[in-house]
Amino acid sequence: MAEPRTLEQTLPVHGQGLVGTPWWGMLCVIATEGVLFAYLIFSYAYLATQGPAAHWPPTGGPPSLAIAIPATIVLLASSGTAEWGKRAARARRVLTARLAYGLTIILGLLFIALSMKEWSDKPFGLNENSYSSIYFLLTGTHLTHVAAGIVALVVALVWSLQGRIHAGHEQHRTLVTLYWHFIDAVWLFVFATIYLGPRLA
Repeated sequence: MAEPRTLEQTLPVHGQGLVGTPWWGMLCVIATEGVLFAYLIFSYAYLATQGPAAHWPPTGGPPSLAIAIPATIVLLASSGTAEWGKRAARARRVLTARLAYGLTIILGLLFIALSMKEWSDKPFGLNENSYSSIYFLLTGTHLTHVAAGIVALVVALVWSLQGRIHAGHEQHRTLVTLYWHFIDAVWLFVFATIYLGPRLA
C-alpha cells in the first residue's frame, strides 16, 4: 500500500533558482528602471538639441570632473566588494561575506556624500533652466536608486547577522548584488551623458 503524501510533498509550491518568482521580479524591476533611465537620458539629449550646442550646458561649460571621477571610482569599487561578498557566501565564508557587504554599504554612502557635495557646489538650482532641471532629475533619480540599494544591502547584512540567511541562501545575496551591479552600470551611462557628452559635442 502506497504511503500517503501531502500535496506539498508531491508538488512544488514555488519556483527554484533562475525560474523562481524573486528572479523574475528582480528582472522586471531592472527592466522597468532601465527604461526609466533611458527616457531620462533621451530627455537630456532632446533638450540639448533645442538650442546652440555652444550653450549646452548653459552654466559655464561642462560640469567639473573633480568629484565625478572619484565618485565613479568609488561606485565601481563597491560593485567589486558586493561581488566579493556574494562569492564568499557561496564558498561558505560567512564572516568574509559580511565584511564585504559592510564595505559595499560604506562605499555606497561615500558615493552619496560625494554627490551631495557636488550638488551643493553647483551655481544653479533645480528650477533655473532646462539644464538644471534635467541635471538634478537624472542624478537625483540615480541617487534614489543608490539609497534603495543600500537599504537592501543593510537588510541582507542584518539578516545574516541575525542568522536568518545562511551560507546556503544564495538567492538573497545574488539578487541584492545583481541590483547593485545594475545601479553601477546605470551610473556609467549617466556619467557619460552629463560629464563626457558636453565635452565631445
